[in-house]
Amino acid sequence: MNSKERVFAAFKRRSFLPDRVPFQFDLCKKLIEDFSKRLNIPSDYTMSYYEDLSYRISANEIRTRLGSDCVVVGGEVSKNFTPQIISGDISTNEFGMHMKPTALYVEAVKCPLDNVESKEDAEAYVMPDPYAPGRMEKAKRDIDRFAKDYFVIGDCELSLFEMAWHLTGLEKYMIDMASGEEWIEIINDKVEYFTTGIAEQLVKAGVDALWFGEDLGSQISTLISPDAWREFFKPRHQRIIDKIKAIKSDILIIMHSDGAVAPLLDDFIEMGIHVYNPVQPNVANSDPQMLKDKYGERICFFGGIDQQELLPKGDVNAIDAEMRRRADILGKNGGYLMAPAHIIQADVSPETVEAMLKTAAGL
Repeated sequence: MNSKERVFAAFKRRSFLPDRVPFQFDLCKKLIEDFSKRLNIPSDYTMSYYEDLSYRISANEIRTRLGSDCVVVGGEVSKNFTPQIISGDISTNEFGMHMKPTALYVEAVKCPLDNVESKEDAEAYVMPDPYAPGRMEKAKRDIDRFAKDYFVIGDCELSLFEMAWHLTGLEKYMIDMASGEEWIEIINDKVEYFTTGIAEQLVKAGVDALWFGEDLGSQISTLISPDAWREFFKPRHQRIIDKIKAIKSDILIIMHSDGAVAPLLDDFIEMGIHVYNPVQPNVANSDPQMLKDKYGERICFFGGIDQQELLPKGDVNAIDAEMRRRADILGKNGGYLMAPAHIIQADVSPETVEAMLKTAAGL
């Protein structure tokens, strides 16, 4: 079977099991550039509307040449937008955030609504247009190129909570949400509209799955209580899911959240989410056998390979053993797309990536 069939089978959308556990991965800029030279393939960067998503939706030819069963596409920066230099290497993005490149990410050093105090302040903020010119140009090109043979994931990360607090700053957003400030819901409405627009366009362009993302957890617990998430965000996610399923009833829904978010998995299932990502290791309630036993008949898993400690150490034998263990547990009777739990960072050598991919091909 080809890669597309393999992932559909793993996600229980076929009457047969996959011939092996399918695999997906994302590379940071340094690794993209390294493999670009090794494979003599252009890096093919795609600049996302939010900078840190750029590597997620770039280098699909490199990704597939190395053995990924998936490609990832997403919304780009509007053709109408020109960044403004603030000072040095700090510049604005479409949302008005001041962004500074670091060794790993692009950090928001100033938020456009860090002084928001009222409904009027929130109402005056102009959210970028999800339908702006050029937003889906590269996504459509890659879908046309890869969709016949590869499983296509449409990336909608920073979906609600995470995008909202990036507009104000995390501390201010959390305190004012807990205090019941009226402006919170106005900002949430604007973010929901933007994410819905991106999601609808990706579905219409032909993706096989939508990948929403929130980062709702720390290493030990959820960042906000499950009850607060259910009050402020679950209904919004449900509206978005219902709208896109009205466009394509069989679209697969992936929910990404780093951290210890097991208390929300029953909610994800109730909302119609098919796949939980990234199944982050080394956090509370993340034991793969427990997850498979408790939830494996109701939701699929995507991720699970530790990139905080395991991959950076470069111990090939340990990586091979852990991948096989995860495949045996989470991949039993299907239901698993194996992947590192995050974009593979520059602290992982190209040789380690190649060893990981060699194991993946033999699972």
